Amino acid sequence: MLEIKKITVLGAGLMGNGIAHVCAQAGYEVKMRDIEQKFVDKGLATIKKNLERGLKKGRITQEEVDSIFGRIEGVLDLKEAVKDADLVIEAIPEIVSLKLDNWKEVDEAAPGHCILASNTSSISITQMAAVTKRPEKFIGMHFFNPVPVMKLVEIIKGQATDDSTVQVIEDVSKKIGKETVLVNEAPGFAVNRVLIPALLEAVFAIQEGVATVEDMDTSIRLGLNWPMGPLTLLDFVGLDTTLHISDYFVDEFKDSKYRAPTLLRKMVRAGWLGRKSGMGFYDYSGEKPKPNRF
Repeated sequence: MLEIKKITVLGAGLMGNGIAHVCAQAGYEVKMRDIEQKFVDKGLATIKKNLERGLKKGRITQEEVDSIFGRIEGVLDLKEAVKDADLVIEAIPEIVSLKLDNWKEVDEAAPGHCILASNTSSISITQMAAVTKRPEKFIGMHFFNPVPVMKLVEIIKGQATDDSTVQVIEDVSKKIGKETVLVNEAPGFAVNRVLIPALLEAVFAIQEGVATVEDMDTSIRLGLNWPMGPLTLLDFVGLDTTLHISDYFVDEFKDSKYRAPTLLRKMVRAGWLGRKSGMGFYDYSGEKPKPNRF
């Protein structure tokens, strides 16, 4: 069975830098690639900040911080990033055309033994695998945010994914401290199949004036024992990401129950994407998030 030593993470954003962090912490050599140096630098800065937070809490030593950070290399060139990888994990935006173009390039540049894994939260593994010459080595590896904290990895098996690929990804997931579930491909997999409709319904409720942002969050947090309310979670995930998933669900299921509320679409058009833009259901410009009124 293939032994994974070198991992390349495509994307240095919220998910990508988290994946790079946990892989390096588990002892893997990691390359983290993005399209601009500023994105790479921001991702590396986030990893360093999170490691230093662990140092302050006594969970990790300075020697370990230096060792982990030293195993991560930020790169811009795609071919350079994947040329000697054993595993490539993609964490780029949830846009089908973007992912397909990405995987065509990666497949041409990565060594033949390399496994290709997408961190997509909804898009077809089979569709992405089909643009490569190694569909049996293509798999879904869906992490949850924040990656260093959340324990679950959904492993998604496409139509052509073979059992040995599944076993390698299960082994890697366990080595980086995650628990796994195996999912046969379907839109949204297991978690988002249930979560996305719930988040959309919370937005519909705000749109209809059923409750304020803070009261909706408090209701679900205390009434259903969620660690955070649905609108806080939407801001964390990214409103644009959720909208992409909603539109993809409608296209795949041909069922209007997955449709996005007008309010969500309007907020995305306004650039209100949540925490990453500084504005969403909450305003993040001050010391503490302030709920917006709708």
